[in-house]
Amino acid sequence: MSERIPLTPTPLPEGEGRHCPALLIAAPASGQGKTTVTAALARLHARQGKRVRVFKCGPDFLDPMILARASGAPVYQLDLWMVGEAESRRLLWEAAAEADLILIEGVMGLFDGSPSAADLARRFGVPVLGVINGAAMAQTFGALAVGLATYQPDLPFAGVLGNRVGSQRHSDLIRDSLPDWIRWYGALPRSAEVELPSRHLGLVQAEELADLDARLDAAADALAASAEVALPPAVEFAAPEDQVVGDWLAGVRIGVARDTSFAFLYQANLDLLQRLGAELAFFSPLTDTQLPAVDSLYLPGGYPELHLRQLHGNRAMAQAIRAHHAAGKPILAECGGMLYLLEGLTEVAGESAELLGLLPGRATMQKRLAALALQEAPLPEGNLRGHTFHHSLLDSPLAPIARGLCPNDKPVAEAVFRIGRLTASYIHFYLPSNPRAAAELFRP
Repeated sequence: MSERIPLTPTPLPEGEGRHCPALLIAAPASGQGKTTVTAALARLHARQGKRVRVFKCGPDFLDPMILARASGAPVYQLDLWMVGEAESRRLLWEAAAEADLILIEGVMGLFDGSPSAADLARRFGVPVLGVINGAAMAQTFGALAVGLATYQPDLPFAGVLGNRVGSQRHSDLIRDSLPDWIRWYGALPRSAEVELPSRHLGLVQAEELADLDARLDAAADALAASAEVALPPAVEFAAPEDQVVGDWLAGVRIGVARDTSFAFLYQANLDLLQRLGAELAFFSPLTDTQLPAVDSLYLPGGYPELHLRQLHGNRAMAQAIRAHHAAGKPILAECGGMLYLLEGLTEVAGESAELLGLLPGRATMQKRLAALALQEAPLPEGNLRGHTFHHSLLDSPLAPIARGLCPNDKPVAEAVFRIGRLTASYIHFYLPSNPRAAAELFRP
């Protein structure tokens, strides 16, 4: 069925800033518990009746699913390269019009990457809340906190929060290790009731966690019990420049695959397609036996390798997508969506399945990460930015029409394939990076 995305607030006059309390939640490294802490803060304040808007720094699909459930509102990405400074500024400014609190979950370690979470915090003046895994640590907690706060002198810093603490005594030890000028935001316990489970690409999807709300409430309760969590000071978000896009997809109906197998979708991509005039119709390649009446298809990434038998067995859907392609209608397939279109896919344990066969070649899942990088693809329609993150290796005789370029000089150059109106790649495209090119990919 078709789903409408809520409209953004009416813009204020150009140049008028908006104020809203805000925090960027970061850590010394990945795996410290940033998502758990961000979700706990969001759920805690949302339960108090506050309107909470959460963002994710950098390209990510799984964390935003958890954060959207915690906050009760859609989660968008912020990134100075992929999203761009202007679009990031617009998203924050719009959120400040409707929110009582803005939370931004960082990416990797606070200073890791280029651009880093610290770069984003400095650019928009958002104070950093450092999350430090306190397990097997006492007074060294204070040294790490001071390092995070002072490594870059111009970094706005709010304070720190201890994660995975073992007891109240442990919490007191790490809190007392802090100098007076670093605020203590409390602690979360080392508890299976609070932690969020993971798999090879990151966190388990929100829809697959039957007890997710209980975990979020437990984390919020623990946070409330450990410290007085008041709103941080307000940050001023400057008004963005107007972005003008045409109704280049007026009257176009786009079928968007969305289920537990294909769920890696940027909310900003869906918003943009609707701003361009398109109507979205969501369907499930897992359970539906026919396509909705659509002009174009969008097959995003996800976990097709976890649903091989079901995807292989849904012959009616496979035939419907093949007929769509044979009719010369557009298809955009990203990462897992591309794997679905191959002749076959083999998962780590060795189980294989024949799939749609619209793209020549086969892929094999690996235990190790195969590629992780930002990418910019020079397509015939125009350059599109995005990122790649996958554990499979593709063997295809098809020559690509383009290869991605990495802004950080990583040796990753993902192929973009095209057969007729079918465009497929490992790259997850961020469509607002070039609205006109995005429209051309879907326009009949």
